[in-house]
Amino acid sequence: MDSIYTKIIISKANCMMMSFLDDKNILITGGTGSFGKMFTKIVLEEYNPKSIRIFSRGEFLQWGMQKEFQDERLRFFIGDVRDRSRLSRAMNDVDIVIHAAALKQVPACEYNPIEAVRTNIDGASNIVNAAIDNEVKKVVALSTDKAVHPVNLYGATKMTAEKLIVQGNAYSGDRETRFACVRYGNVIGSRGSVIPLFKEQRKTGTITITDERMTRFWITLEQGVHLVTKCIEEMHGGEIFIPKIPSMKITDLAEAIAPECKINYIGIRPGEKLHEILITEDEARHTLEMDDYYVIEPEIKFWKNNQPRIGKQMPEGFRYASNTNEIWLDIENLISIVN
Repeated sequence: MDSIYTKIIISKANCMMMSFLDDKNILITGGTGSFGKMFTKIVLEEYNPKSIRIFSRGEFLQWGMQKEFQDERLRFFIGDVRDRSRLSRAMNDVDIVIHAAALKQVPACEYNPIEAVRTNIDGASNIVNAAIDNEVKKVVALSTDKAVHPVNLYGATKMTAEKLIVQGNAYSGDRETRFACVRYGNVIGSRGSVIPLFKEQRKTGTITITDERMTRFWITLEQGVHLVTKCIEEMHGGEIFIPKIPSMKITDLAEAIAPECKINYIGIRPGEKLHEILITEDEARHTLEMDDYYVIEPEIKFWKNNQPRIGKQMPEGFRYASNTNEIWLDIENLISIVN
């Protein structure tokens, strides 16, 4: 287990040597979510930001986070990414924006499609405009594997949001504001993870699995945060950063959580994939491999980049998918994670 994570995790010690987040004003949309709370925790511990602004809709969650952290560097802004004027006010004098706010539940997006578009697409557009108007230096937006070859509305909105963020650099032009994305798969322990579901089903003696062939990428919240901080440091504008992370079989996860339970196969749900893809064959043509991650560089280079990135060019036909991944978590690895 340790050897796998040694290869894929961005070293915490290396992050602590850097100071690019010190004395910066940082804003996180959706800041009371799983990622936002972990990002806040790590940045407060490993760096010395001037302030971290938590931008979200829920006053109760903000109150709970304020009570939990009790740090004078935190600021709390009630607001919605759909509201451009409020977003612009929150970005005043901000150096770095992390855009994590989104409607993420696939069924909820299918049942409320217009709301999904307003939050995930219109929200991304508001992020671009507000950041440029406030002369924010760097914006990093979180994306998902579901944005690749989307088969549901959530994936389609995140694909569009990715395009808006990447092409936001065209609107910035000669200004200093730069935009980039981070794309990764399922987050261990986040809200909506299958792990709590399996643990709850364990009480009944039966685990439900849609298809025994299913595979998934897995990443920890801490890895996701360290990838984002790495992206902030190294981005030029227009990139999509993708971590090298392990895959797992859904049947192995069920065995790790509830080995004594029966498995009921219920069939693939609407909008669900057998396997996840993080880099397509077409994207691979302009993708570079680094030590711990891949970088999909912008295909249309209409903004200046005087710092060419050095990395390994991916071969023709390369595809980064959960079922063909070289790094896997077996049952023993999964037991150490989920228990």
